[in-house]
Amino acid sequence: MISLGKFCLQVSFSFNTMMQCSLARGGQQSLFPGRRMSAEIPFRRIDYNTREIGVQRSFLEGSRVVLRPQVQRIISNPKGSLICASLITSSQIASTAFTWGTVVVLPFYALMVLVPKSTLTRRVMDSNIPFAALAILYGYLLYLSWTPSTLNVIFATKYLLPELPGMAKMFANEKTMASAWIHLLVVDLYAARQVFLDGLKSNVETRHSVTLCLLSCPIGILTHVITKLMMKIANGSH
Repeated sequence: MISLGKFCLQVSFSFNTMMQCSLARGGQQSLFPGRRMSAEIPFRRIDYNTREIGVQRSFLEGSRVVLRPQVQRIISNPKGSLICASLITSSQIASTAFTWGTVVVLPFYALMVLVPKSTLTRRVMDSNIPFAALAILYGYLLYLSWTPSTLNVIFATKYLLPELPGMAKMFANEKTMASAWIHLLVVDLYAARQVFLDGLKSNVETRHSVTLCLLSCPIGILTHVITKLMMKIANGSH
């Protein structure tokens, strides 16, 4: 009877040791198939309803396994949340600036094309406020996209000249691409305004040139130069 009791105690001690080792490994190998001991998601770690296992010993009833349920614990990870929120915010800023920057310049082109002789059009296009507002937006996007390696990419060669592969890699960033797009919108609108004002001064039609400045600024400028030359030749022949 004493030998049987010692044998039961040894079996109980071995079983208890195995269960503790299994729990110490974080649920990687559970003695109870189908029960996950813990799980992790990007922003919080959740310990599901794990059970604390103990062994009760009795000379009369023998050894038995006791499962004690534990309270579910949720451990937040605020640092990871802040990082993800920051990334989402930067991406949203770039996307919003890209969309609204495109929409904002369209009314100015509409005025120059649809009502070029209007006093309102002349007054609006004489103002520098739209360009200042777009320049501020461009500066903010440039600040968001700037990294310590930006200058190394721009001045990549020993002659301090940029290289195409490095520039392509830099413009793969959404914030950098949005800042470049705002840069193009500002330059195109400024060139279209110069074409428009020069047309009013020299009494040359500029609607087609202004429209081309919106689509392709260099082509619009070239078209305006050709139009002025043709008008000068036509007037000289008369």
